[in-house]
Amino acid sequence: MKKKLSYRDKLFELAYIYNVKEIQEYTKRRKNLTTGQIELILKKNKIIIPKDFKTNFFRENFTKPISKLKSNIEDFKEEKIRDKNRFFRRVENYKYDTSRKFNHGINSVWKIIGNAGINFLNVLPKLGRTVANFFGNLFTDVFNSIYNQQIDQRSARNVIIGFFVVAGIITVIIAGVNTYKNYDFSKKNLETKKTEVEIKKDTKKPEPKIKKEIKKPETKIKKETKKPELKVKEKNVAEVILPDLNLKTETVIQLFKDVDYDLRKVRNEKLVKPIYFTQFPRDLDNLRSVQLKKETFIKIVLPLIVAENEKILDDRKKLKVISEKKFTSDAEKQWLRQKLLEYKVKKGDMNELMFRMDMIPVSIALAQAAKESGWGTSRFALEGNAIFGQWTWDGQGIAPLKRDGDKNHKILKFPILRASVKAYKNNLNTHKSYSKFREKRKSLRNKNKDITGLELTETLKNYAQTGSEYTKILNQIIKQNNLSDFEPVRLVNSVKQVELNS
Repeated sequence: MKKKLSYRDKLFELAYIYNVKEIQEYTKRRKNLTTGQIELILKKNKIIIPKDFKTNFFRENFTKPISKLKSNIEDFKEEKIRDKNRFFRRVENYKYDTSRKFNHGINSVWKIIGNAGINFLNVLPKLGRTVANFFGNLFTDVFNSIYNQQIDQRSARNVIIGFFVVAGIITVIIAGVNTYKNYDFSKKNLETKKTEVEIKKDTKKPEPKIKKEIKKPETKIKKETKKPELKVKEKNVAEVILPDLNLKTETVIQLFKDVDYDLRKVRNEKLVKPIYFTQFPRDLDNLRSVQLKKETFIKIVLPLIVAENEKILDDRKKLKVISEKKFTSDAEKQWLRQKLLEYKVKKGDMNELMFRMDMIPVSIALAQAAKESGWGTSRFALEGNAIFGQWTWDGQGIAPLKRDGDKNHKILKFPILRASVKAYKNNLNTHKSYSKFREKRKSLRNKNKDITGLELTETLKNYAQTGSEYTKILNQIIKQNNLSDFEPVRLVNSVKQVELNS
């Protein structure tokens, strides 16, 4: 019967089999070695230990293939999701390109027709000259030939007299017809004028009060039909998006007056109307009053910031509801995939998605918009709707004039103002440079405190090259303009619809 050897004895046998001198010397000196020391000596001599052999065999043959299979499945799923998103993006880009090409084609056809019309009008004077010269030369040749021919003077006189008689009769007939027409038309006008005067006299006597009441709305309509014409109708709508009409600042200020959009009212009621401008007025910098310029800028940007915040908070509520469910629908799964891609969250981490999906304080957004766009008057804001001065190296952008020679960055360009606001909020919620901003915001939310701009400005040192000086400027803008009053502002449900006729 063989004795069952212990694990330590097996290690000693391996040492003697492979003739490990170090262990043999220790045994000769009668020094007791622990199992851990024996394992280390065997590993130094590159001898496989039975325990390691078993674990390595199991790991190589079972665990690694299973983990590779899982990773391949996850990669396959992510690739399919990316393919779907790429397909939808291509479809959207195709729609945008086709509409743009169609509009461009219509404009080019219209220009060609206009140029053809102008050329035709330019040709008319030349055509008239040629026709007049032709007939003039023809008549001169005819009369010269008649004069030069040797015919009787009597017959020539008769021909000339007959020509002038016929011409005179034709002119008399034409003049008579014209006078007859004018005479009949004047009589009709006189008769219509008389009937109108009689109707006015009849209406004046029985209804004098109604006319006085009708005069007031007529004057309002005249005031409202200016360039561009503004027709204000009270309707319950979700939002009002003003088209790209190159509006002037005076028109924008008049529009705010027509819809009763006042910042004092917004500060008191904490409600703002969802009126979304697609661009800033080009002549905003021409306003002499600095205060009026700032108020106009805030009125344009404030609804855009509040709308994006409310959209983020709605998504946050939806995420909480879905995360608490045991089973989710296909639509909810698709929504989660889109949000994970939008907020750049890897491995489907729901906690990280909840951490990033949160609002940006209104005061910080307004202050940064004012600083980066020069209160809506910078070249980047007017030409590219770039409110927050975000940099890009591969996208569409505007090159700064005072850029260093070794730098190739551009200011990111946007089709409308709201796209700039959305990109700015996504930047603060996803970029690694603003992780401190997100952590401070989360701590405020965990303590049930209000998320305000003055609490978070110190975490935005990485937004500009000036660092702490930049945060001081933001605090100064917030305090001087009382932007903290707009923190709890929300959108109203019903507003006045504004129709602009360009």
